[in-house]
Amino acid sequence: MTKTNSGGKNRNMGREINASAPERNEIIQVLEKHGKPLQRKDIVATLKVESDDSREILRRRLRAMVRDGQLIQTRRNAFGLPARMDLVKGRISAHRDGFGFVIPDDGGSDLYVSSREMRKVLHGDRVLAGVTGSDRQGRREGMIAEVLERANDSIVGRYVEENGIALVVPDDPRINQDVMVALKDTAGARPGQVVVATIVTEPTERQPPVGIITEILGQSGAPGMATEIAIRSHSLPHEWPDGVEKAAEVFGESVPQEMKTGRKDLRNLPLLTIDGADARDFDDAVFARRQNKGWRLIVAIAEVSSYVKPGSILDIEASHRSTSVYFPSRVIPMLPEALSNGLCSLKPAVDRLCLACEMTVADDGSVQRSRFVAAVMNSSARLTYQQVADYYEKGVLKHHDDKSDVKRNLDDLQALYKALRRARLKRGAIDFETTEYGFQFDQRGAVSGLIAQERNDAHKLIEECMILANVEAARFLLKHKLPAPYRVHASPPEGKLEALGQFLRGQGIRVPWRDNPQPKDFETVVKETKGRPDEQLVMAVLLRSQSLAAYQNSNEGHFGLALDAYSHFTSPIRRYPDLLVHRAIHHLLSRGKASDYQYSEEAMSELCARCSHNSRRAEEAERDVIDRLKCAYLENRIGDEFEGMVSGVTSFGLFVELDYGRISGLIHVTGLPNDYYHFDPVAHRMKGERRGQVFQLSDRVKVQVVAVNLDERKIDFELVP
Repeated sequence: MTKTNSGGKNRNMGREINASAPERNEIIQVLEKHGKPLQRKDIVATLKVESDDSREILRRRLRAMVRDGQLIQTRRNAFGLPARMDLVKGRISAHRDGFGFVIPDDGGSDLYVSSREMRKVLHGDRVLAGVTGSDRQGRREGMIAEVLERANDSIVGRYVEENGIALVVPDDPRINQDVMVALKDTAGARPGQVVVATIVTEPTERQPPVGIITEILGQSGAPGMATEIAIRSHSLPHEWPDGVEKAAEVFGESVPQEMKTGRKDLRNLPLLTIDGADARDFDDAVFARRQNKGWRLIVAIAEVSSYVKPGSILDIEASHRSTSVYFPSRVIPMLPEALSNGLCSLKPAVDRLCLACEMTVADDGSVQRSRFVAAVMNSSARLTYQQVADYYEKGVLKHHDDKSDVKRNLDDLQALYKALRRARLKRGAIDFETTEYGFQFDQRGAVSGLIAQERNDAHKLIEECMILANVEAARFLLKHKLPAPYRVHASPPEGKLEALGQFLRGQGIRVPWRDNPQPKDFETVVKETKGRPDEQLVMAVLLRSQSLAAYQNSNEGHFGLALDAYSHFTSPIRRYPDLLVHRAIHHLLSRGKASDYQYSEEAMSELCARCSHNSRRAEEAERDVIDRLKCAYLENRIGDEFEGMVSGVTSFGLFVELDYGRISGLIHVTGLPNDYYHFDPVAHRMKGERRGQVFQLSDRVKVQVVAVNLDERKIDFELVP
């Protein structure tokens, strides 16, 4: 992902090419200026591409731009701009009812695609689509002009045989075409088993996809199956290519002396890590010391960039994965264990390389000065969140009560945290407080219960320190104008804001904004909702109203945190954008400039798009497993009764979220007390015609579990009188 220049090298027919060629933006500018598609010879002449080597690079670049959807190659072999041809480039988002949308890459309005057109594609495919008009609802409607990239090499689903025909019914409801399989290609699968079908023939308007069964996973309800299905449904890379693990093991288990040379020595400071009890990859260590009118704060982050070099086999795979994926009973790491849990992890009492952000923080929580240093450290303690919370509450530090330097560090960190919290509240950052749930598993690996995971002050302390370091990294990179990934969170879109305002008013909550809400407006709602019976419901709706955060090559601030600039710097073991930020900082520390940096703006933009997509993919997979496990738990509790709250009202029934585990299910309208019910979408309520009984958002109800469909992740409740 590096830019081509006069020193760049390509291979062509066994010989080296040392040449330059026009960049993509120059090609686009030429086509914009001419106002019509141009053949390659015309582009060559206009841009004065003279040597054979340069023309070969240009040929490849044009082909890559067509593949990426930046250009269209016409039947006359001319190259044109999609936007000028009324073509929209984007990714298919399919609906379980058959229709779908093209989500434009440029962020424009979605393009509706009919069920007939959707036969040509599957969910996630990248396409070029032509705008054909508007449907009855006024939505832009289109047709698929070209498939740029297929998203599904394989499909995971349930094996079915019907009338001598073998099918794989996709597990993902958004993939609404069954995969046909010849009986000779079933690999011995039995009806009802979960299998993986590799696509051999892509779908067309007249024929569904055809595949062969390449893996049999087992029965859908078996322990561990939820994770196996999610991994394959979301195409998560989960096996290391040949040579990757060996490349990580080459560095050994300890840091050699030559790698420590020239780095700042922080081994005399009682830096410590604070993580979850089951954590094994320790990204960050912290140290605070009270000084005149403030604190000295050091956030030391695990060094990954010294081991994972650009273009190496480790880097290629890390870029491909982009993030570690955390399931309830399994982790798919971005880096092999030799690095993620070994040489890069900031384990206690061993020397480790790090990149540290050293800050001077004033009493009001503002950063007065900061600098980045390549350093070597030795963690004085590996602490858990609960240990630290217990220390703050009881004054006893379990397993480390004899370490006065560690306890002093925690005391100073606590005082600093209080200042940072005051600063956070002052700037109006949104402070969503929601309860997450973890799972208990029995000896077979089946779900036996759910446990509330409360956030304590130790969690929040680390969060505030990490936010501070992330902000300083973003400011440092902005100052030097180096291509780098910024974490951008836009303000909520207008449509979601309208729906949110309507919801809040229906709950009797004042809407504190008019046109352009600020983060502090949302924080006002959070404060007003504190302690209400519907607090969790309001928090969930507020969260759903937010825009999705993304990685971008340009900084546009972070709405939720109320910050002008933000990056991800603190987790390079598990996030690729953080590794890119570290590389940029190291480049600047070694007196490099933007002009000699290995990443161009264009390459960085492509990496940001990939990381955003893979990050969302991981989140969807994690959510998928959680939903399955909740269903699996209730599948064994049919007939049991639970307390809950109405979390949604529709024309076909009430959605109820249980107090236990925040598990959601549906009371169908036919399961309500015998009456004719009328749905009021504005008031979010349902009213009986004869008896006048009303059901509305946030109503407390008692329900009985009557049915669970594990394949579709659906739970049916009945109202208990």
